Amino acid sequence: MTKAKARREELKDSLIEAAERTIVAHGHTALKARALAEEVGCALGAIYTVFPDLAALILAVNARSFALLDTMLTREAEAAAAAGGGPRAIANRTLIALANGYLDFAADHSGRWRALFDFRLPEGQDLPQTHQRQLEDLFRHLETPVSILQPSLAAAERGLLARSLFAAAHGMVLLGLEGKLVQLPLPYLREQIALVVSAMGRGLEGD
Repeated sequence: MTKAKARREELKDSLIEAAERTIVAHGHTALKARALAEEVGCALGAIYTVFPDLAALILAVNARSFALLDTMLTREAEAAAAAGGGPRAIANRTLIALANGYLDFAADHSGRWRALFDFRLPEGQDLPQTHQRQLEDLFRHLETPVSILQPSLAAAERGLLARSLFAAAHGMVLLGLEGKLVQLPLPYLREQIALVVSAMGRGLEGD
């Protein structure tokens, strides 16, 4: 690697880390190019030699946030499986664990969570394939228990059902944490999510 390329990679990493700190502390809307340049110690224009715009920088941070969420959900699924029981019991328990794991991520990492699901790319820009794959990995956590509860579903239908389950859990988390309808204490919200997801899981069980 040449010195110029090494410096570019070093600047890229520094910018991602600085942007990540801002997003974690204040949210993605607080990200400003001038403030980033001052924090990293580079010229304002140097940012755009590494990233085409701030949207690309937010996506770089989001990639790290997806990885963190994936780790948390993997841990929840493994714990649910380790508790034992029959395949359907484990599948239902896993759905509840995944939903509440997602709630914990949103509550404990609010800035990351909002950047993942509130941030919108500028018009005309498409989500990079790497991020599409990370979204697919997120839904696959749900597809595994769904395949046990509904083994006859085709892969495409299973994927759509997993997305519907995620949308339902996301909606409960969003309304519960933002308190737009009613302010819900976190322990109570966990109980309500478990109740709803459990009912959905039982409804999915095949004959």
